Amino acid sequence: MADRIDTSAVRKLKLLVTVVDRPKGEFYLDYISQFEVNQQLLLSGLGTASSELVDLLGLNIHKAVILSVVREDRMDAVMLGLEEKFRTIRNGKGIAFAVPLSSVIGVNLYQFLSNNRLKKGE
Repeated sequence: MADRIDTSAVRKLKLLVTVVDRPKGEFYLDYISQFEVNQQLLLSGLGTASSELVDLLGLNIHKAVILSVVREDRMDAVMLGLEEKFRTIRNGKGIAFAVPLSSVIGVNLYQFLSNNRLKKGE
């Protein structure tokens, strides 16, 4: 049956939230997609630092918030990669954290999000 999932192949999913300066949003969106991430959403955000602090520290309050659905078995690699990019990319600092997803409604949606779709003939 094409609509059944092999339960031995079920992989847990996590929602990865990444916050970076807005000009770096597309860069990080592309970077995260290299880890077989099929679903991402890029949102505009605004930092909450006071105007005095922004002026004093030269902060950029315009942020990009990236929501990515990532398989749990890929999370360590994604987080290590992001940590390296945050350290090495000029003006590429950011934060990232993951939240476990407890359920997904629909076999096809799960297969798409987990990059676990059945091939024709299976």
